[in-house]
Amino acid sequence: MCTVILRVPSVPGRPVRMLAVRDEDPSRPWQPLGAWWPDEHPGVVGVRDVRAGGAWLAASERRLAVLLNRASPPVPDHLAPVSRGLIVLDAASGRPPRPTPAVPGFNLVDITPGGVLLTSWDGESERRVSVPPGTHMIAHDDLDDARTARSGAWLDAFAVAPTEVTGAASEPAWAEEWLGIIARSARLDPVDARAIIRDNRPLGLPTRSLLLCAATIGPGGVDVRYAELERPGRWNAPVFSPPRA
Repeated sequence: MCTVILRVPSVPGRPVRMLAVRDEDPSRPWQPLGAWWPDEHPGVVGVRDVRAGGAWLAASERRLAVLLNRASPPVPDHLAPVSRGLIVLDAASGRPPRPTPAVPGFNLVDITPGGVLLTSWDGESERRVSVPPGTHMIAHDDLDDARTARSGAWLDAFAVAPTEVTGAASEPAWAEEWLGIIARSARLDPVDARAIIRDNRPLGLPTRSLLLCAATIGPGGVDVRYAELERPGRWNAPVFSPPRA
């Protein structure tokens, strides 16, 4: 139940802004944003899934990709499941996804300075949508989907919050207003369908919100930052760091 918030500019040359919240089982090990694939994917940094070796989010010099799980039928018994995290690494390297029935469902957000492409796979068919200018949210359904309660609850607030800053900043200062909205949303019970910061254990799922990434993708390249929550499923003001070398 990860969440991605996007702002796609209407003026050429302005950057795309992205804020992503990752929900996962805390017992599934991961490595923070870093260059974990120097041989297979040189120049790519990402949040590495230790078990499968892929990435939840990955970025190269001029591209960023992040993946959200989507409901799909089980992988057929005669096929070996393919990790969705490998698709993220390929996308960050500029290779478009070519999912097969061996790949579980996903929403892949692929961002370049030229815009945002959303690829959705439900285990049987693939759809690609060019994300229009504006502010958008996506989780486990479609873009700005009314079925996703958190989009209905918070999209308007994100849309009116400014993300333009002047001057350089060691932290993603542009994200301050958006982070404030997430802090407001965290006053909800973490199992509330409108909550962005999640604790899904009462729903029978082990997943909780674990970390955030904030990114600017523009003519100057990709700037992406990483922050972990102090307690899974509980909000605190995040402290962002650049990727590990």
